[in-house]
Amino acid sequence: MNFEDTDFRQEILDNENPFDLQIIKDFLVGLGFDYVPEEVDFTMIIYNLNDEVIGTGSLKRKTLKYVAVAPKFRESTAFSLIVTTLSSKVLEKFSRCFVYTRPETAKMFQSLGFSLIATAEPLFSVLEFGYESIKDYQNYLLANKADTKTDKVAAIVVNCNPFTKGHKYLIEKAAKENEHLYLFVVNENLSVFPFETRWNLIKEGIKHLDNVSMLNSGQYIVSGGIFPNYFLKNESWNDVSQKQAEVDVRIFADYIVPVLNITYRYIGTENYCLTTASYNTEMHRILPEAGVKVVEVERMALGDALNYISASKVRAAIKEDKLDQILDFLPEVTREFLVSDDSAILRERIKSSNTRH
Repeated sequence: MNFEDTDFRQEILDNENPFDLQIIKDFLVGLGFDYVPEEVDFTMIIYNLNDEVIGTGSLKRKTLKYVAVAPKFRESTAFSLIVTTLSSKVLEKFSRCFVYTRPETAKMFQSLGFSLIATAEPLFSVLEFGYESIKDYQNYLLANKADTKTDKVAAIVVNCNPFTKGHKYLIEKAAKENEHLYLFVVNENLSVFPFETRWNLIKEGIKHLDNVSMLNSGQYIVSGGIFPNYFLKNESWNDVSQKQAEVDVRIFADYIVPVLNITYRYIGTENYCLTTASYNTEMHRILPEAGVKVVEVERMALGDALNYISASKVRAAIKEDKLDQILDFLPEVTREFLVSDDSAILRERIKSSNTRH
């Protein structure tokens, strides 16, 4: 059966219209998707000439989501029409777009110009398309590569939401034990402490270390905030978390390690967050294959051995207006910031927030 674009018409979904929402939910549930309107910024629907919904696709910032076509129309131009429309819309604002899809459908996106970055069988593949790519990030790393005489080159990835004595201890340990340390700071603004604030606190807090290069994590390191689980509703949370971690670690091993000649990755033990624990497990499993030794350092504690320093504890104390109870968790730069008027708006935002991040 052959179809032309003229056999279809496009409409933009009105997320405020209950009728529109029910149409898209009914269509997607039959294809294994659980549509959550809060997770998208834009949704398009494709109808055939009989006014039947035969396809849809959505966007959340630069990520394509909920791309689906009814089975009998998958040999038509509907899929390419949806993907082309969505990616063009993304590229009006951003330099690239991403899609996370089942490995078996990755080839469909590749046929439209998307490049495969990594796969975590059997759950999903990550692809990108646009004016910039992961090669541009590798060029950024090359431009910031340090000259070293030995193979003692380490890496740490931090969010520092906010920067604590625990972070400072881990960074100082890695810097002392290696010729050079690359410190990747997660740049996604999905944390209550904005990237600029986190960057500045870290920079001031480690200014005494002359063998550390601070690097922007870009779109490719710990980008869990844009990993969707919307098409994995039949999978357990543990499986999804583990596969997301696997993709992230494989990207680090395949694209970051060779450029900077990294031989050590330092991590802290994880006592609270299951997602971070999954990352640690995957690093131990995957990175040695890339010639990287994972150094897991016991999380720093104060007083009681179980009184682990944790950025989440700091945020909780701010929320409960008990900042004075955890000031010992903080290096001087963070402590001074949080008790100053400069952080007043941020502290109020944390107090009124319901998110753990």
